[in-house]
Amino acid sequence: MIVLTTEHKTSTSQFRNMRIAYLMAIVSTILLGLASRKWGLLLLPFVAQNAGDALWAMMVYFGFRFLLVRKSTRTAIWLSFVFSFGIEFSQLYQGDWMNEIRGTLLGALILGKGFLAVDLIRYTTGIVIATVLDKVALNFTLRR
Repeated sequence: MIVLTTEHKTSTSQFRNMRIAYLMAIVSTILLGLASRKWGLLLLPFVAQNAGDALWAMMVYFGFRFLLVRKSTRTAIWLSFVFSFGIEFSQLYQGDWMNEIRGTLLGALILGKGFLAVDLIRYTTGIVIATVLDKVALNFTLRR
């Protein structure tokens, strides 16, 4: 028989609450990304050109934090870079079957269409922003 102590219950509920917060961050980031594409003409040109990819990388970071809530921030950062850069470099491959997937809305949103080196900078910016927001939110919540 396993007996859960109060300390264990607290940490389990903390992790559950963190998952909820990361899920909310994922949904918010997706909505902001879609809005930046739909209403890009209303944004400053620099923001319209760069926000979508930065927000995509932020969503990737929050996704790894959601999945690996018990792991370190460093783990989420590295996995976010590997995943994002891996997707971008995969765009160098232009096989027919892959381009068919990229031709769908979901495929284009996840896999992109063509390699752009500037996207690596956009992804880096997004991951850094997400990490800073994550750290600030965690520090704020832990102080309460």
